[in-house]
Amino acid sequence: MKPVRLTLLAAAVALAGCSVSPENLTMSEMKEINQADRAAAMEQVVPFSAVVTLEEAIARALKYNLDQRVKMLEQSLAAGELEAGKYDMLPKLLADAGYDWRSNFSHRYEGTYIDAKTIPDPVIPATPPNVSVDPEHGTADLRLTWNILDFGASYYTAKQNSNKLLIAAEKRRKAMHALVQNVRTAYWRAVAAEALSERVRTTINDAEKALAASQKLSQERVSAPDESLRYQRNLLENLRLLESVERELASARIELTKLMGAVPGTEFKLVEPKAETAPLIVAMEDLEARALTQNAELRTEFLNARIAAQDTRKALLKLLPGVSLNFGTYYDSDRYLVNENWQAAGVSVSYNLFNLLAGPSRMDAAEKNEALAEARRMALQMTVVTQVHLAKHQYTDALRQYVRADQIYNVDNQLEQIVRGKYSSNMVSEQTRISANVTTILSELRRYQAMSKFQEATGQLQSSLGMEPEIGSIDELSLVDLTAQVGDWLKSGITSESVSLN
Repeated sequence: MKPVRLTLLAAAVALAGCSVSPENLTMSEMKEINQADRAAAMEQVVPFSAVVTLEEAIARALKYNLDQRVKMLEQSLAAGELEAGKYDMLPKLLADAGYDWRSNFSHRYEGTYIDAKTIPDPVIPATPPNVSVDPEHGTADLRLTWNILDFGASYYTAKQNSNKLLIAAEKRRKAMHALVQNVRTAYWRAVAAEALSERVRTTINDAEKALAASQKLSQERVSAPDESLRYQRNLLENLRLLESVERELASARIELTKLMGAVPGTEFKLVEPKAETAPLIVAMEDLEARALTQNAELRTEFLNARIAAQDTRKALLKLLPGVSLNFGTYYDSDRYLVNENWQAAGVSVSYNLFNLLAGPSRMDAAEKNEALAEARRMALQMTVVTQVHLAKHQYTDALRQYVRADQIYNVDNQLEQIVRGKYSSNMVSEQTRISANVTTILSELRRYQAMSKFQEATGQLQSSLGMEPEIGSIDELSLVDLTAQVGDWLKSGITSESVSLN
């Protein structure tokens, strides 16, 4: 009865499994998960100091940005798959244990074979039946099996996993390039917001007061209607420009905070970095040579071509006969066996005859896949060279635009100082002073925008060239050490020495 009970229990468990219904997430469960995720994300974050430099902003992004950590975990996962795949090349060591039961003895008659077609009434031999198997007995065995084709396929799979690990590292490099570029751009936009926000708000208040005063004078008919309307039109145009500046600056700090992996609303001050505006004097041949060997996307395609070639070798292996080597030791508690323990070994060769039909098409598909990977690599080589030329052009153009914006700002700033002096002497109107102030604010904003574009162009060129800070494990580096290494990298810039592969 014991086996019957076990069978009924297994059937009950199977029926219970079939009755599973979906369970939706509850609000309390989601709140707990959100709180736990936020606590885990902020657990290792070093608190912000009073001032955050550009170097620290980049270091914080590399260390705490959640998207960057996802790339790090993908690389770690690829490393784990490579380590686990090594064991697939080992022989299979199988350990089995079992229990057999039946309701009666397995009897077998022994006697001469009788053909029922020749003898109408076959006589059953009088020899009593023999028992062949114990109705209740246990078995156990330990077998070593090694398939040579499986070993070959596992070997090439392990080689592919090693290339996938390198691909994960290149994807992480690409993500690092994009992250550094975005931080540099957002930092300068946030610096502009910090420098101009108060002046913009003050000027808006002054303009609104002047507009209200003008409207009051117009209603009282103190001044001519057309003069009042022109004055109000100029003030409204200045207000529109100032509000567009305020709207653009409002999101800069939030974007920078998100890139650094911090909670929006975190309080900190920024330091305007020294504007590095050195012209690019590296030869184009050196830039192309660097990009063709260090560009992250191109290196990924080189590795994908390797994987495609290994797929071709795996397809070739499937066309060969399978050879298996087996050895094992066995035990059976059957009381009717002469030997309860024994060892056995064997060699077997198998071949799927349909491989003769499928083999050519498989090889053709594998070879086309390899040719496609090589074609993608060659096409990307031309794309990367084009990217380098465009990035260099954008770098030079952005530098020229910044120099011009800086010159315009200096002129407008001097004009504003002159207007302020005249306004103090009652030589110019309130509207003239506000217009000069607005013009200077817009010029300074364009100056910051030009520097932000220059930083973006610099990051794009470095990304195309495959240039990033040479750092070890980010988790093992402290924020202070990482900030110092990032600072050294920023100071090196794009020069012949930094581009050189020697």
